[in-house]
Amino acid sequence: MAGLWFEEFELERVFQHEIRRTVLESDNMWFSNATCNPAAIHIDAEYCKGTEFGKPLMNSIFTLGLIIGLSVQDTTLGTTVANLGMTDVSFAFPVFAGDTLRSQTTVLGKRESKSRPNAGIVTFLHQGFNQRGEEVVRCTRQALMLKKAA
Repeated sequence: MAGLWFEEFELERVFQHEIRRTVLESDNMWFSNATCNPAAIHIDAEYCKGTEFGKPLMNSIFTLGLIIGLSVQDTTLGTTVANLGMTDVSFAFPVFAGDTLRSQTTVLGKRESKSRPNAGIVTFLHQGFNQRGEEVVRCTRQALMLKKAA
């Protein structure tokens, strides 16, 4: 399904995104390396044995990006101009390699763009859940969305 146009978003609509993703150790290593993040908590299994978690944590920014990415096909694929901002990001539970994540999106608000007559701003609440149903991440995001062509 292609993304929705600005006019098609309804306040309080909840999307249960169908695609889920099991995260892998290789995802964590690649992302940490690609973003120049050498934190031992993500890349050093021996170090992590001495932490409260006992094993490496998935990089939280990877987790956030994945949860938003899982929402794209239902919401913004081909109809978004740009992300305008993300606020109220929180990570309530750790994510580990082998966890399977799913995404849910709620439309919190929408308004006409003041500077672009062909677009409007939609505010989304993205939530990510692990295989136990625990909310592992949440984020409020504003996106500039195209309107349908007249």
